[in-house]
Amino acid sequence: MMARHSTRRLGGAGRWLGWAIIVLLNLWATAALYFDLRFASLRAPAAILYAVATTSLLVRLKNRWRAMAFCLGAFACVLTWWFSLRPSNHRAWQPDVAQTPWAEINRDQVTIHNLRNCDYRSEGDYTSHWEIRTYDLSRLRAVDLFLIHWGSAWIAHPIVSFDFGDQGHVATSIETRKEAGESYSALRAFFRDYELIYVISDERDVVRLRSNYRQNEDVYLFRTNATPQQGRLVFLDYLRRASQLRDHPEWFNALTNNCTTNIFIHLANSRHDKLSRWDWRILLNGHADEMLYQQGDLAGNLPFAQLKRRALINPAAQAALHAADFSDRIRAGRPGFEPKP
Repeated sequence: MMARHSTRRLGGAGRWLGWAIIVLLNLWATAALYFDLRFASLRAPAAILYAVATTSLLVRLKNRWRAMAFCLGAFACVLTWWFSLRPSNHRAWQPDVAQTPWAEINRDQVTIHNLRNCDYRSEGDYTSHWEIRTYDLSRLRAVDLFLIHWGSAWIAHPIVSFDFGDQGHVATSIETRKEAGESYSALRAFFRDYELIYVISDERDVVRLRSNYRQNEDVYLFRTNATPQQGRLVFLDYLRRASQLRDHPEWFNALTNNCTTNIFIHLANSRHDKLSRWDWRILLNGHADEMLYQQGDLAGNLPFAQLKRRALINPAAQAALHAADFSDRIRAGRPGFEPKP
């Protein structure tokens, strides 16, 4: 008798779980129609029609299995359409993402085309410059990490910068490629609304934008323990990916193809030891610095809380607003950046 009751309870729990999955799948499908239909005027009507139709099936059909089958079929149709959407490099882009970077590599000489170097007057008032710069891989000496917080402590934007000594720093920022008049939406980023772009730039562009021109963004700078050889491998992997996106665009996705998941793929491609691909802090990347610290990947030999407190660069960046040696000034006196004997 007890076994029979247990079986019934498990069966009931299974049915409720099945219904919950059906509802969640169709909520996603409704949102996909609302965000990703190419014709904006049809988005709301299509989403409403889909939601009403699937809800009616679930409520009115007496045969629950048939209702579930119809709803799964509707979801499958939307999913098939959604996967058919193709990213493009040919849209009316905002000026700061109008070009895509690519690189030519000849032994130790790397020539980067479309390296961005915007001249900012304010966050939204700038002149975009696209430059060609050549770097010597044998001069790469360190890899640095910027982590930018703008609200929740759980979410941040990482920028990886490569230190080429007297040749300067190359900053790499993985972002959404926005069209003219388009703004970022955290919810839309889970769908197929933005293409992915690798912005390769001068630090006085991509870092100053966040430390000096945007409001309420805290920028932290850490030196990593990556060796020059590891840095070389990561840098070349970045360039390979950026060049690939120039010919084969991809969708940005806030869960699977974003600024942090791609960084850890590049890092994993350069090493085979203790780096974890699947730490929860890769997704909730506001704590990525803590994860790297625990793995021994950050320089500075201080307790983490103290290291992070001293990593905040906003005051130094604002004082160095128009300085030609901006990159040197934001590093001066910071843990991990001490000159080597």
